[in-house]
Amino acid sequence: MKFFTLFCTLLCFATFAQAERIKDLADIEGVRSNALIGYGIVVGLNGTGDSSNSSPFTISSITAMLERFGVNVRPDISKMKPKNIAAVMVTSELPAFARPGQQLDITISSMGDSKSLRGGTLLITPLLGGDGQAYAVAQGGLSVGGFAITGTAGNTVKNHPTVGKIPNGARVERAAPRGIQNGQAKVTVMLRNPDFTTVQRMKNVINTQMGVGTARAVDAGTIEVLNPQGDAIALIAQLEQLDLITDRPAIVVVDERTGTIVMGQGVTIETVAVAHGNISVNVVEGADISQPYAFSGGTTTSTPTTEVQIQEDQAQLVVLPRQVTLSSLVSALNSVGATPSDLIAVLQAIKSAGALHAELRVM
Repeated sequence: MKFFTLFCTLLCFATFAQAERIKDLADIEGVRSNALIGYGIVVGLNGTGDSSNSSPFTISSITAMLERFGVNVRPDISKMKPKNIAAVMVTSELPAFARPGQQLDITISSMGDSKSLRGGTLLITPLLGGDGQAYAVAQGGLSVGGFAITGTAGNTVKNHPTVGKIPNGARVERAAPRGIQNGQAKVTVMLRNPDFTTVQRMKNVINTQMGVGTARAVDAGTIEVLNPQGDAIALIAQLEQLDLITDRPAIVVVDERTGTIVMGQGVTIETVAVAHGNISVNVVEGADISQPYAFSGGTTTSTPTTEVQIQEDQAQLVVLPRQVTLSSLVSALNSVGATPSDLIAVLQAIKSAGALHAELRVM
């Protein structure tokens, strides 16, 4: 088939504008999560842990842990074989306003040459923030969505057995840093996708609902809103429910590795003619055998031969008129009969000709 089956039109296929809440378009400055990370040990593995040769840091971790419990293993450290133990990194996200006692989901990833973390148990691991302070402590049995089975003559691996999760595996021990105060003089709203038109519309909506001069646009992605009542929580709750019509730039995203194309609603083209055709070249190597006559005293010889076949498909010259909707543009490009790879080349050529009114992003 000559239709590009991987042509995805995932963004804003409707031709009408739809109001969206500020809550879905922007974030509040100071309200954010914080990354946590820790180094730990997973025990109880069924012979799928780290090897002593490739992961010496696992031996050092086991030695330090046992010494804290009063067990001295340094005289026999060379004999240790940590087949049931693996060194791991533990990661999580500390939500905004997290309080001590709250539970967090954690992800555990192998650091060494462990074959699988299935069936393991993470020992108590402090999770540190970017400031080096411990904000949570993790421990528990891993949930791994894959497995690895190794035999004498082969092995089988399903999914990714060296990464696991522990739902509610960490408990917050230190409160998250506070990014906002209820009595602060103003609240800053930050657009997730900065745009001058959208930020102006948002400012107008806020001033219409809360009074002229309440909101001020700082730049294309930031609005400052005054807090005269001294109640930032109530102000933010009111801001989140306000609706406005957004404006987005026309963008075409192209992934040449998978042949995927994503177009936004505002993508249009000027009138342009597109010729599409393929040239295929096949080279076939062979040999001619020369057999001498009987009793002639000759020898059998082989002569190499090369056959080159060139096939050029008939080009299709298609005129694409100026399109005003995404659906009509899709139908016009589909009539060219191109594969996903060919269609990417067509779009790039249309962009180079200045007929594509959109930003072309190649991944």
